[in-house]
Amino acid sequence: MRFGQYSTPEDDAAWTGAVLDDDTIVRLPEAGAAAGVEIPDATVDLLANWQWRRKVELAAEYAEETGTGVYDAAKVDRHAPVGDPEKVVCVGLNYRDHAEEGGNEIPETPVLFSKFPTTVAGPEDTIGWDPDLTEKVDYEAELVVVIGEEARRVSPDEAMDHVAGYLVGNDVSARDLQHGDGQWVRGKSLDGFAPIGPELVTADEVDDPHDLDIYAEVNGERLQDSSTDQLIFGVDELVSFCSQAFTLKPGDLIFTGTPPGVGVYREPPVLLEEGDAVTVGVEGLGELTNDCEYR
Repeated sequence: MRFGQYSTPEDDAAWTGAVLDDDTIVRLPEAGAAAGVEIPDATVDLLANWQWRRKVELAAEYAEETGTGVYDAAKVDRHAPVGDPEKVVCVGLNYRDHAEEGGNEIPETPVLFSKFPTTVAGPEDTIGWDPDLTEKVDYEAELVVVIGEEARRVSPDEAMDHVAGYLVGNDVSARDLQHGDGQWVRGKSLDGFAPIGPELVTADEVDDPHDLDIYAEVNGERLQDSSTDQLIFGVDELVSFCSQAFTLKPGDLIFTGTPPGVGVYREPPVLLEEGDAVTVGVEGLGELTNDCEYR
């Protein structure tokens, strides 16, 4: 199952929708209401619902049979599939080949940092920044985990039961702020610096999240090209590790780290500029392309 958040020009706010096929989106609250199933507009609220998977399936089945709540995919706008997470947790140095690229030792435990929820942006949104504030903006292709069930002090064996699904993410980073501050929050948390999408792919559709191709391209040139088999700490380990320290809530995002090829470590460095287009993709999950502009 694939779902996300969408809108039409007539809507005041985004709504949760499921992908029937490449051409069709189901407006889940509308189809659900007709089928006698209450489905919230926001993905975070949906994931907090009891039996949310079955409710989505019922609404989608009803829409497919009756045509209720069915929209042309070409006529809706795509928003961030999870629009207002409580937490955006990120993992640094979690690819063996990326750690080696930067001359860093392999960490013994996950290295965590955070991005503010205001960084979250959609798969078609523009990445913007003030060039007087930062001159070194970088891309980072990432597999993003979406929490589907509250997790507190869960073991690695239990952790995958708390995963709703996966997204493609771009951990956009202002390197001069990140490295100049001595800690990473400001450099990682400029507004819109975490595009995600294109849809949330539920965990049952991903055979092995630790064996997926992952890549990033700038203006069509592939600069990151690796596999999640290079992850030092897997999804189960990360969910368990985070949950020992803080409660993971439905809709929380975990950016699992980036492979080698980021702009700051290239010779010469490749940093983003106004007019650039950044495409990030993960095998089986799709890709998102965001244009860059100065603001």
